[in-house]
Amino acid sequence: MTILVTGATGQLGRLVIQSLRERGADPESIVAGARDTAKAADLGVRVAHLDYTEPASIAAALDGVDTVLLISGSEVGQRAPQHQAVIDAAKAAGVAKFVYTSAPKATTSDLVLAPEHKATEEAIAAAGLPAVILRNNWYTENYAADLARAAETGVVAAGVADGRVASASRKDFADAAAAVLLEDGHIGQIYELGGDVAWNYDDLAAAIAEITGRDVEYRPLTLEEQGETLRAAGLDEGTVGFVVALDAGIAAGALADTDGTLARLIGRPTTPLVDGLRATA
Repeated sequence: MTILVTGATGQLGRLVIQSLRERGADPESIVAGARDTAKAADLGVRVAHLDYTEPASIAAALDGVDTVLLISGSEVGQRAPQHQAVIDAAKAAGVAKFVYTSAPKATTSDLVLAPEHKATEEAIAAAGLPAVILRNNWYTENYAADLARAAETGVVAAGVADGRVASASRKDFADAAAAVLLEDGHIGQIYELGGDVAWNYDDLAAAIAEITGRDVEYRPLTLEEQGETLRAAGLDEGTVGFVVALDAGIAAGALADTDGTLARLIGRPTTPLVDGLRATA
């Protein structure tokens, strides 16, 4: 088995390669696909130039590869065509397993991030690839900025109402990806992956208080107030609209579901919120 990990120099990609090696994969059987190969030199595995916007680079990176992890791109608005290029190349190469990191309930969710993931899942199905879909919930590390602000202000402010988030650490999701890449029996599965506990923002404030040693309160905002706060901080209208839409999705429960699938895949409990946050500090 030879495994290609796309986006290998990103935070998740690096952890996936680390997890593959921890699980006994031969470094020579792992290919780190990276736009800037110099950034992958420290990974200890084979490296291939791979740029989602350069189909020839994708085809070359796939040479001799039978298993692919497509880590979703970071360029919002460009993901669908970039992912399509990888899907087309993987189909042409006849890969035996194609794993994709998607979003929670991607094909039915109203979450602002869902449409590009929905399009990608549909493209994978249309290509007939032997696939596994990993619908990753939020990374706990996404709240590093909230931790830093609350350490100074004693406040977590958001427009999520009492919405809950079943987050887990990137390491948890990376371990799940590695398990699916290395094990038999996962093809055809769509896994909804989340942390063991769906917490609310009062819980987030309490976790930050425990880490910082100061009182921290959750201050609920209306979505209008959230938008005004973001504008006052200097964010452009596109970013304001995006963040407000994310908060609205959280308030509606888009990230609240958890059924233990992630813990079962990785063979251990997921990382508790306070531990995941503490690692970011």
